[in-house]
Amino acid sequence: MSRPRPADAFSVRSTPRIFCIGRNYAKHIAELDSTLPGQECVIFMKPASALVAPEEAIILPADVGEIHHEAELVVEIGPGGRDIAAEAARGHIAAVGLGLDLTLRDVQTGLKNTGEPWEKAKAFDHSAPLGPMTALDDDIDLADLHFDLSVDGEVRQHGHTAHMLVGVAELIAVLSRHWHLLPGDLVFTGTPEGVGPVQAGMQLALSSPRLAGAEWTIA
Repeated sequence: MSRPRPADAFSVRSTPRIFCIGRNYAKHIAELDSTLPGQECVIFMKPASALVAPEEAIILPADVGEIHHEAELVVEIGPGGRDIAAEAARGHIAAVGLGLDLTLRDVQTGLKNTGEPWEKAKAFDHSAPLGPMTALDDDIDLADLHFDLSVDGEVRQHGHTAHMLVGVAELIAVLSRHWHLLPGDLVFTGTPEGVGPVQAGMQLALSSPRLAGAEWTIA
């Protein structure tokens, strides 16, 4: 029997959509020499084929230039809804975890220069490794979560959700103004500074004092 695709590890859970947030940490915007978003945050999506379970190999496309890691807090929607107020957003969160938004950086730069959408750079297969999700409880402060990404044992990124330009609750409010959120929807909430290139053979590890960690190898 052939080995299941990494995304098959998530086949028992429903993931209707994967929403991703861009430019949500000021220092990350600065390191890429980008500009602040407009009235709302930058939003794009990834397909379910982007998901890679912990311990599975990440298979990256070839001959596409630099591919960067972007470590992120990930939110899973519980009860769905439309036009959710930020004050009520916590009640629509089932769980939180850590994930990676892998990015074809050279491709993205070209798309930005021509004013095209980012999907070719962001929504490829295996572009969203996802760690275990932790059920949201009263002890988790969504505005005070720390997380790290280590590459081959060296810390490359450190994130603190207090530094988000648009916090988790407001992100859910923004998304629900445009889409009816569904149970199982995932929201990758943006990456802090420290993004950098990955290549075959590298070991990637996400960790957090409060959330479950996860590891992957680049095939």
